[in-house]
Amino acid sequence: MPGKKFSSVEMIGRLIGFDTTSRESNLALIEFIRDYLDRWRVKSELVYDEGRRKANLYATIGPDHVGGVLLSGHTDVVPIDDQDWSSDPFKAEIRDDAIFGRGACDMKSFIAVALAKVPEMLEHGLDVPIHFAFTYDEEVGCLGVRPLIEVLKNRPVKPRLCIIGEPTLMQPATAHKGSRRLRCHVHGHEAHSSLTHRGVNAIDAAAELVVQLKNIARRKRTQGPFDAQFDPPYTTISTGTIQGGTAFNIVPKECRFDFQIRNVPEDDPEAITDELKHFAASLLPEMQDVSQAASIAFEEQNIVPALSTPLDAEVVQLALELSGANGTCKVSFGTEGGLFQQAGIPSVVCGPGSIAQAHKPDEFVALDQVRQCEDFVDRLIERVRR
Repeated sequence: MPGKKFSSVEMIGRLIGFDTTSRESNLALIEFIRDYLDRWRVKSELVYDEGRRKANLYATIGPDHVGGVLLSGHTDVVPIDDQDWSSDPFKAEIRDDAIFGRGACDMKSFIAVALAKVPEMLEHGLDVPIHFAFTYDEEVGCLGVRPLIEVLKNRPVKPRLCIIGEPTLMQPATAHKGSRRLRCHVHGHEAHSSLTHRGVNAIDAAAELVVQLKNIARRKRTQGPFDAQFDPPYTTISTGTIQGGTAFNIVPKECRFDFQIRNVPEDDPEAITDELKHFAASLLPEMQDVSQAASIAFEEQNIVPALSTPLDAEVVQLALELSGANGTCKVSFGTEGGLFQQAGIPSVVCGPGSIAQAHKPDEFVALDQVRQCEDFVDRLIERVRR
C-alpha cells in the first residue's frame, strides 16, 4: 500500500515539530523521513556520526546506474535560547500568509517540498534520478555532510549536480563566501603585577594580534579584492571570543581568542592566516627574552570552502530554467555547496525564504515562497521524467 500523501504545508509542519537544534539529536526527524520514504518503497541510507546520535539521509528516486540531480538540505536548526517568540517555535503556525516556526525558512521548507513531491516523482517515473541528501550539524560548521560526501566520493555513481535549498528567495546563487575559524593560544609567564618586567603578559600579546587582525580587515575593506554581488563586497575578519587572566594583580600567563575569516572566493584565507602568523613571530623575541617558554600557537577550528560556480555550468542553467529567475545572485552566508563542489558535484544554492528571516525569533517563510518552490520541483520532475 502506498504511503500517505502530505501537502507541502503539512510536511513543513511535521518537520518543524522536531526539535533538531544542533546540540540535540536529529534522529527522530531522520527516522520519520526514512519511514515516510519506505512507505513509498523508496530505499534510503543513513550515514551516522561516530556516536550514532545523529545521521545524514541519502536516497535516490529513479534509476541508480546514472548520476542525477541532488536536492540537499540540512536538518539542524539554531537555538531559540533567549529569543522572544510570539508562538511555539516547534509548532508551525500559519498567519499573515506565512508559516512561522524554527526552521521554517532555514531550511525545513525546502526539504518538506521535496518530500511532498515524492508521490509525483514516482507516478511519472524518472529517466534521470533525483537524489536527496538531508544532513546534520550544518549550523555548527557543515560537519555532518562531510562523512556523507566521503561515502559518495567512493561510489561508482554519484550525483551529477546539486541544488542546495538554503533561503535565496528562489533565485539561484552561484557563489558564497568561504569561512575559516581559528583559535589563537598565547602562553606567557606569570608575575606579580608590581613586577611586570618579570612577566610575559599573554593578554597584551593577544591584544596586539587582535589589533593586527583589525588592521588586515580594514585593508580588505578599502583595498579588496571586491565582488559587488556580495554584501559586504569584500572579505571580512572578526574576533568572536577572548579569554585570559586570573586576577587584576597577576600578570596573565594564558590568553586565547577565536576569530573568523569570511572570504570572497577570489581571496585566499590562507594568506591572511600566514600574515597573522608572521606578525605573531615578530612578537616572540620580546616575550622569550623574559621566558623561553612563551609561545603563540594557532589551532584550526573549521573550514568551509567558498562556492564559485561558472554561469555557463549545467547546474546554473538548470536552476535558472526551473526557477524562472532572470538572473543569478551571490550570498555572503556559507553553505554545504563548497564541499559538494570540492567533491566534484557542481552546485548552486536556491531555496524558499529570505536569509533575513533566518536565526531570528518568529522565523517564517512566506506561503508564496513555498508555492514557488513547489513550481521549481514540479518543473524538475517534468524535466527528468520519462
